[in-house]
Amino acid sequence: MRILHTSDWHLGRSFHRESLLSGQAAFVDHLVETVRSEHVDVVAVSGDVYDRALPPVDAVALLDDALARLRAAGARVVLISGNHDSALRLRFGSALFESSGVHVRADPARSWEPVVVDGVAFYGVPYLEPELVRAAWELPDRSHTTALTHVMTRVRADAGRHAGSVVLAHCFVTGGQASDSERDISVGGVAQVPLPVFDGVDYVALGHLHGRQRMSETVRYSGSPLAYSFSEAGHVKGSWLVELAPGRGVTGVEFVAAPVPRPVGRLRGRLDDLLATPAHAAYEGHWLHVTLTDAVRPKSAMDRLRARFPHTLALAFDPVGAAPAAPPVRISGRPEAEVALDFVREVRGEPADPDEEELLRNAVEASRVKETMA
Repeated sequence: MRILHTSDWHLGRSFHRESLLSGQAAFVDHLVETVRSEHVDVVAVSGDVYDRALPPVDAVALLDDALARLRAAGARVVLISGNHDSALRLRFGSALFESSGVHVRADPARSWEPVVVDGVAFYGVPYLEPELVRAAWELPDRSHTTALTHVMTRVRADAGRHAGSVVLAHCFVTGGQASDSERDISVGGVAQVPLPVFDGVDYVALGHLHGRQRMSETVRYSGSPLAYSFSEAGHVKGSWLVELAPGRGVTGVEFVAAPVPRPVGRLRGRLDDLLATPAHAAYEGHWLHVTLTDAVRPKSAMDRLRARFPHTLALAFDPVGAAPAAPPVRISGRPEAEVALDFVREVRGEPADPDEEELLRNAVEASRVKETMA
């Protein structure tokens, strides 16, 4: 059996206000062609199909087109919801889709109910918001590890009945390398799940982290199909093509690189040097984050940069030789509650007291739970 493992499409996302829809459509074209050329049996999509709970209509249309074309190319599709998706909206019509070979798993209660294809059981474990499953499953605490441990215990109990087993999950496994474009999913400061939680199955197709990663030979992140932050400059995007032999497990894994509609990059230096250096010609077609090191901030810096690098999207200043400035506060990739607490400290000149901190953290968590249920 041949499985194409992909995730984190984030359909509808923009990049510094630049639409990525055409690049995402090119990735769908690539997936369909890969299914045909590599004779893929199952496409596993491990969450964050959309970029937000209420996706724009053109993103919905692209997903509709993608699913129809993947099926027409001959592959079954198993798809789970991620922390960016609205589980309720994503699973609309899923009972009808089942008969057509598109299997949407967005209900935690169905995590251990497999989709069986030629004797191989596919367990679609959607993103598990711990607060939403704790009471129903009578869990001792509200952590991702506890929730996924409960699911995997049920999965392992069922997997022995089948010739092979594949788990799709959307989470942060300990040791994974994050980028600036994933939304924080920590609960009480704990977001990571130990790798051994996934022991006992043939292959685990992970989603959430945007860089391709091998956590073990049989537990992998495919990463996102496009770069969604400048921290992903240099990433090779694509999907894992997994060979699985019923009764023998994984017999081969190959990475299939995706097309790059426009690469991302970073440049740093004095403005005049950046504009004059011939070696920078390779970046003229990139989306760029530029850091200028001029001691005095140049006038019309962005206009001058875009004359040579028309796709410059972000501009920062780190003057060399100037008086030291206060260190910047990093926001991307940090827990939302920590950013809010930093804001309180900045505007008030003192940190929030314990009661205020608890109120803020509860408000952030309630907002995330509400969005998950939207």
